[in-house]
Amino acid sequence: MQKFFQFHPKMNPFHLFSVEHLLTIALILIFSVLLFVFRNQIQEKGKERIFRFSLAILLLVSETSYHIWLVYENAWSSKTSLPLQLSDIVVLLAIVMLLTNSYKLFQFMYFAGLGSSIQAIITPDLGQFSFPHFRYIEFFVSHGGVVLACLLMVVTKKYRPTIPSMWVTVLIVNIYAACIYFVNKILKSNYLYIMKKPKNASLLDYLGSWPWYLLSMELVMIVSFYILYSPFWLKRKIDEK
Repeated sequence: MQKFFQFHPKMNPFHLFSVEHLLTIALILIFSVLLFVFRNQIQEKGKERIFRFSLAILLLVSETSYHIWLVYENAWSSKTSLPLQLSDIVVLLAIVMLLTNSYKLFQFMYFAGLGSSIQAIITPDLGQFSFPHFRYIEFFVSHGGVVLACLLMVVTKKYRPTIPSMWVTVLIVNIYAACIYFVNKILKSNYLYIMKKPKNASLLDYLGSWPWYLLSMELVMIVSFYILYSPFWLKRKIDEK
C-alpha cells in the first residue's frame, strides 16, 4: 500500500504507449462506446440523474484526493500543483456541468474539455508514476471522467456543439492562456506549457521550438476542434439527404 501512494516510487517510470497505457486508453474508449450502446437505459427516469451525480462525485473525489496526496507527501507547490492546466480546469468545470446541466458550459466543455482531456490521455505528463501507482489511476480517472461527462451530455441531454461556440471557445482559451503567461512569470512556473515544452514526450515535440510551437499549438487546437465537431456535421449532412 505504501508503494501505491509513494511520491518517489521504486517502480519503472511511465512509458508512452506501453501495454498499460494502451489498455487504459482502450478501457476509456470502451466506456465511451457503452454510453451510446446503453443510452436508452441510462435515460430512464431516475437513472440519468444517478449516473450524472455519481460521475460528478467521482471527479470531485479524484481531484480532491490528488491534492490531499500532494500535501501529505509534502509535494504540493504553487509552481506545479495549482489546477491551472486546461486539462485540470475542465475537471472542475465538468463537475459543475454535471450538477447543473448547463448547456452554455457544455458548449465550452465539448471542445476545450474533450480536446484537452483526449490530449492528456494520449500523451500524459506522468513522469515517474506508472501503473498501478495512485497518481496513474487518479490521472486517468479524472481525464477519462471528463470525456465521459461531455459524451453523457450528448447522449442524455441531446446537447450539440455549434461552430460559433467553437470559435468562442478558441477565444476564451487564448484569453486564458494570456493570463496564465503572467501567472507563469510571477510564479516561475510552466502552466499550459507556455514557457517551455514538458519533459515527457508529447505532441509539442513535433511543433517546433519556443516560441514558434505556441503558434503551432493554436493551429492544432483549431483543427482538433473541427475534428470534434465533424460527427455532428456529417450527421446533419446525412439527415439532409
